[in-house]
Amino acid sequence: MTRAATAQTLSPRPRPLPTNYLQRAELPLASLAALLPLIILYELGTRVFAFDPAHQVEQRIIAFTLMQRFFELFGATGKYLPAMAVVCILLTWHIARNDPWKVRPSTLFGMLLEGTAWGIPLLAVGTLTARYLSHYHLPLFASESSPLASCLLPLASPSSHSNSALFVLSIGAGIYEELVFRLIGLTLLHVVFVDILAFEKFWAYLYMVAISAVAFALYHYLGSEPFAWRSFAFRTLAGVYFGVLFLGRGFGITALSHSSYDIIVVLLRFATAA
Repeated sequence: MTRAATAQTLSPRPRPLPTNYLQRAELPLASLAALLPLIILYELGTRVFAFDPAHQVEQRIIAFTLMQRFFELFGATGKYLPAMAVVCILLTWHIARNDPWKVRPSTLFGMLLEGTAWGIPLLAVGTLTARYLSHYHLPLFASESSPLASCLLPLASPSSHSNSALFVLSIGAGIYEELVFRLIGLTLLHVVFVDILAFEKFWAYLYMVAISAVAFALYHYLGSEPFAWRSFAFRTLAGVYFGVLFLGRGFGITALSHSSYDIIVVLLRFATAA
C-alpha cells in the first residue's frame, strides 16, 4: 500500500454537502452556525438586561443553572461552561459524522424562517388548552403560571422582569432546554430503548418522546411556581411537539422554534399590556 493510499484510509474525505435544504438544515454544523449568534446574545444579554442588582446576580433559566451544577459535580466551574458545552457537543457530533466544513448562508436563512414558522403552531395549542381547561381559570399570557414565566430564573412574576430581560431569557430557554431534554435526553433514552432493550423503532420513539415530554413539563415546577393541571398539560403537549420536531428536523430547527415561540409570547404580553 502506498503512502497516498494509507493517508487516504486514515483521513477519509468528508461527506459531500447535501443538495437538499431539508438535509442541510439537520447537520450539526448548520445548527451551530445558526445558534451561535443567539448563544452570544444570551450571554451578553443576561449581563446587561437580566442582571438583578438587588442580589447582584444574573438571572438565568433553570436548564442553564442545572448544567452548571452538573459540571460542578466534577469540579468544573465557570459561568460559560453550558455555552461551551453546546459548542463542543455540536462540533464533536459534526466531526464524528465527517461532514464538510461548510454552511451555506441560504441554509441559515431558511432555518431562521422555518424555526420561526414551527413556533407559531404552539400558540394554537396554548389557545386550545386554555379553552378546554378553562375551569382552572389560568390565563395563558398574563400570570405566573404562564408557560414562559416558568422558564425563567429566578421564578417570579413576569412583571418583575423587563421586556428586554424576558426577550433574552426566551432565547436561552430555546437553546438550553432543547439541549437538555431533546438532544441529550432523547439520545440517552435512545440508548436505553433501542440499543439496550431492543424495542421496535415505533415503540421506542413513542416512549422516548413521552418520557422526555413529561420530564420537560415537570421541570418547570422546580422553582416557586405551584403545580397546575392546565399548565402541565400544555407543557407536556409542547414537549411532545418539540420531541417529534427534533426527530424529524434536528436540534437547530427545534431550538429556534422553541425560542421563537417564547419571543412571540413576550411580544404578545407587551402588546396586550400597552
